[in-house]
Amino acid sequence: MSNKLIRRKRSFWLVAILGIIFDQITKYIVVRNFDSLGDTLPLWQNVFHLTYVVNTGAAFSFFRGQVEILRWVSLVVSVALIIFIWYSPRLTLLEQLGYGFILSGAVGNGIDRFLFGYVVDFLDFRLINFPVFNFADVAINIGVLLLLIASFTITPKPRNN
Repeated sequence: MSNKLIRRKRSFWLVAILGIIFDQITKYIVVRNFDSLGDTLPLWQNVFHLTYVVNTGAAFSFFRGQVEILRWVSLVVSVALIIFIWYSPRLTLLEQLGYGFILSGAVGNGIDRFLFGYVVDFLDFRLINFPVFNFADVAINIGVLLLLIASFTITPKPRNN
């Protein structure tokens, strides 16, 4: 990878790498500090807990048990994003951040699927009975939101003189 490419899309690479590291560290901390599946630590009683669960599916447990397919989907999405970034023209900061967050989430959950056959989830927002999730899931959603914002942002076109 050339230094020019890394410098030109620095925000993408920084968010992607830091996001992967943060996701994996938080999952490791949960696995090491909770004795068994289902253990929970209320941070705000009946509102937000840390709850150790595993998910063999995708978001909201869709495709539960389809680990083999989902691990390859994670890999294909990750490789496709890297190729896209590699060959894409200049990207705005919002686009770089958006794609970086999506890559960090895809790789973070992909690592779990390849190593363990499931994804470790632990963020348990109980106020609205939301499914338990992790920081990789948060990253993907932040990335999608940033790309949506970027798609509505008007970029000035160069003037011909």
